[in-house]
Amino acid sequence: MREVYTTVGGEAQAEIVEKRSRFIGAVMPVASEEEAQARLEEIRKKHRDARHNIFAYIIEETGLERCSDDGEPAGTAGVPVLNILKREGLSNVLVVVTRYFGGILLGTGGLVHAYSKAAKEALLRTNSVTMRLCREVRVRCEYTLLGKIQNELSYFDLLRGDVSYAEDAEISLYIPDADAERFEAHIIDITNNAAKVQLGGKCYKMF
Repeated sequence: MREVYTTVGGEAQAEIVEKRSRFIGAVMPVASEEEAQARLEEIRKKHRDARHNIFAYIIEETGLERCSDDGEPAGTAGVPVLNILKREGLSNVLVVVTRYFGGILLGTGGLVHAYSKAAKEALLRTNSVTMRLCREVRVRCEYTLLGKIQNELSYFDLLRGDVSYAEDAEISLYIPDADAERFEAHIIDITNNAAKVQLGGKCYKMF
């Protein structure tokens, strides 16, 4: 798993017209192939009267790359859109371009141009965000140490979560994976081993 990757921050759509054919580009973040396929099916149902719904997506966690020309000549639709995602360095992104045929053939070059343009226009309408590989961390301590530990959090690049109050206080947070063990050692050191640090699983979080 990479330390960081770039994805899109939200969904966007753009429409262009080439020789009376409508090309509707849709872009959206997805976390898995299952989610990508589910969103693709939603778009197919929404545009069930369209001639083609071509797509491309890249899934970061598995390195999976998939695309489809959906009946267009081979290499004129899905591959060009997939190449755009790769050039932009985007992962966990699904792009679907829907075509309503206008009665005029575009030729292979025209198809590559139209599908690529619709995808690019949709991507321009959303923002990119950086996702960082993190560890979930829980810090458990006596209440007398809570303020001291919370002050130390400002020295680390992390995402703060909730504080639960029971017999002891427990802080939940996410910290970049590369810093997790250093953070654990630091908290143990400043509290003379009085605080308990539990390192959880790895996941990607937006920073």
